Amino acid sequence: MSRVNVSWIIAVLAVELATLSAARAHSCHEVKTAFQVRQIGPLKWVPETPATDVDLSVCKHTGPSCCTRRMEESYRAAVQRDTTQNIRSNSIQLRYIINGHATAFQDVFQSLLSFSQEHLIFLFERVYTSLLPSISPHIMCLFTDLSQYLQGTGNVSVETAVQCFFDSLFPLVHTRIINPDMAESVSTGASGDSQLGDCLRMTRPDINPFGPHPRTMAAELVSALQAGRALSIALAVGSEVMNVTETMELSKECVRALLRMNYCSHCQGLTLIRACSGYCLNVMRGCLASLSEIHMPWRQYITVLQDLAHMVAGEHSLELALLRIKDHVEEAIIHAQLNGLRLTATVDKVCGHSSNTSSIVLRRFPSSSVTAPPPPANSSQEVPGADKIGMLAHLQSSLPQKSSKSDRSLTLKKVAREFIREAFRHKPFFNNLPEMLCNGEFGVEEMSCWSGDDVVQSYTARVVSSGVRAQRQNPEVRVRGFDPVLMEVKAKLEQFNQEIQEVMPRVGQGPSWDETGSTMETSGDCDDEDGCESSGNTASTPRLAFVMSGKRSSQRPLEGFREIVCHPQVLQCFISFHHRHFSALL
Repeated sequence: MSRVNVSWIIAVLAVELATLSAARAHSCHEVKTAFQVRQIGPLKWVPETPATDVDLSVCKHTGPSCCTRRMEESYRAAVQRDTTQNIRSNSIQLRYIINGHATAFQDVFQSLLSFSQEHLIFLFERVYTSLLPSISPHIMCLFTDLSQYLQGTGNVSVETAVQCFFDSLFPLVHTRIINPDMAESVSTGASGDSQLGDCLRMTRPDINPFGPHPRTMAAELVSALQAGRALSIALAVGSEVMNVTETMELSKECVRALLRMNYCSHCQGLTLIRACSGYCLNVMRGCLASLSEIHMPWRQYITVLQDLAHMVAGEHSLELALLRIKDHVEEAIIHAQLNGLRLTATVDKVCGHSSNTSSIVLRRFPSSSVTAPPPPANSSQEVPGADKIGMLAHLQSSLPQKSSKSDRSLTLKKVAREFIREAFRHKPFFNNLPEMLCNGEFGVEEMSCWSGDDVVQSYTARVVSSGVRAQRQNPEVRVRGFDPVLMEVKAKLEQFNQEIQEVMPRVGQGPSWDETGSTMETSGDCDDEDGCESSGNTASTPRLAFVMSGKRSSQRPLEGFREIVCHPQVLQCFISFHHRHFSALL
């Protein structure tokens, strides 16, 4: 064999060995592994070695590629799925804050309502026993309406609920307390009694047997429960916003940009390279441009939520108003008793029913005394036999033994304070979501990163800001306009903010919570059970904290305390409250 032939054979072998080595170096093995680990699609779609005649629509580049058209479509579906999931993962805490605290507020509201209802039933059990069987359904109806009002469901009117309760109470008070001889005929269903009852119910507002107490009770409840109802409605609006934003659809231009950012590097065999930080921000801000438009009304909405939560718990008006229901009803019945003769004469004229006025039970209060003597010894009527302080002392002997959720150490103020703090942290959520996504799953700041076309040391294009209008300068994503679904969400938030401020002008109009640094923790409203010592001017108007706890944290005197901590079953606590604090509030 000649020397020329040997040299030629050696040259050919060298070329073949170089070719085999290059093929081995540019295999698609790593791409196949990543394709499998990320569950993109069937492995059979991944070629063993890069190809040059590939028909790709997004991940185009000069040189061989490990991608096929089927792989690109699978990458497109995967990135759309993963991005949607990442948005939901970042918003899950905000969703929990809204939905979880909506439930917590309703639990506390229901605990307060249940306690107030038991308090009122207890009054009839111990003092007006003959009225209890007939009045119990109306008590339940009253508190059901108050519950629905606080939940923000239906068109329930507090004024109507209160007036209906007193409408139903009047026939019972008139026939069983003021005119006890009528009770037997009423209970046996004598002719004309249903007409009398209907007449008394219909004419009660005109006859006004209970004096100012029904109106006063309704006004107190409306004022106190309004913020609670508004808070319930606001939380429902927030939950609806989260439902829409978590299910938002990504545009075609966005999906193409996400595909280029996340998977086009795989086509070049680069499975570990991450997107440049600025590049990722441009892509995510373009994809979430319409979502960022919710930022400003959302900030205002969070301020409204914070104000409402503070109003509900800060001055304890809701607890006070519910606890006062029993007192208003008691005072209303006493007012009717004191005016029994006049009421009976008026009823005879209006309803045409003749009563035996000699049987009317009267409670005559000496003009120089605020207390009333007990009823005559020969009277069998169940009327209060002592003044209000005596009544409250009498109530101490027997307590309702009903366990409830209020056994937990859960207070309205605690729930509100935690909610205000958590809501503040998520005020800029919709504006910061692109950064949150890039700092988490997609982008990374390194010496080398992926720019969408190649590996670079840094991203040199302009990084745009958030919002639809800012995307006109976005080099990575073309934003065609506002998403109509998200713009509807934005409009709904703006409308809610405006409507709540029309009804409650103080809400959302003061300095921003983040500007003032104000929270319920720095307002002086701090429970001893939270590890805080009471401070501030104790000469101010005393306030009650309805603290559902089994025991106090100290044995200091009650005078000067802002809160009274007690178990819901320990009525002595509220008796002390009546004695010490109601006089300062009335």
